[in-house]
Amino acid sequence: MRFQAPVYQTLWDSPLGPMLLAANKTCLLGAWFTDQKHLPDSAGWQDAPGHAVLQQASHALASHFSGQKVPTALPLDLQAGTEFQQAVWRALLNIPWGQRVSYGQMAAAVGRPAAVRAVGAAVGRNPVSVLVPCHRVVGADGSLTGYAGGLQRKTALLQLEGSL
Repeated sequence: MRFQAPVYQTLWDSPLGPMLLAANKTCLLGAWFTDQKHLPDSAGWQDAPGHAVLQQASHALASHFSGQKVPTALPLDLQAGTEFQQAVWRALLNIPWGQRVSYGQMAAAVGRPAAVRAVGAAVGRNPVSVLVPCHRVVGADGSLTGYAGGLQRKTALLQLEGSL
């Protein structure tokens, strides 16, 4: 995953472990647990804990972890993926707080009902953990399958939202 420079970053200590937040001048580019799969190479990114977007993301995450729904006004730039990945990531934003959907339902939501595995791969590459709620996607039988940040975190996030 490549982002156009300059990219600003900060670390935020979540209740589930440290997170790397990244932004361009106006939008949040990513939020990753520092030990999760698909963590981008942040070499060359500028430390900017006072950056307005990064502060806004920190507040949104703090709200989420305190059990409050995250405001949808957070400016996001989800253009680092393919068109298909971007469509999946945008569809994730439509999953309501406290709800879960299957990978099959996500595939149908993006108009590709047979692309369940591709949807799973796109969900796994979501660059904005927690705020773009990929943790709300589960197996067809309701099982907790896959999460780039680890199944313990997925479980904790779903419990926080009251959907487990």
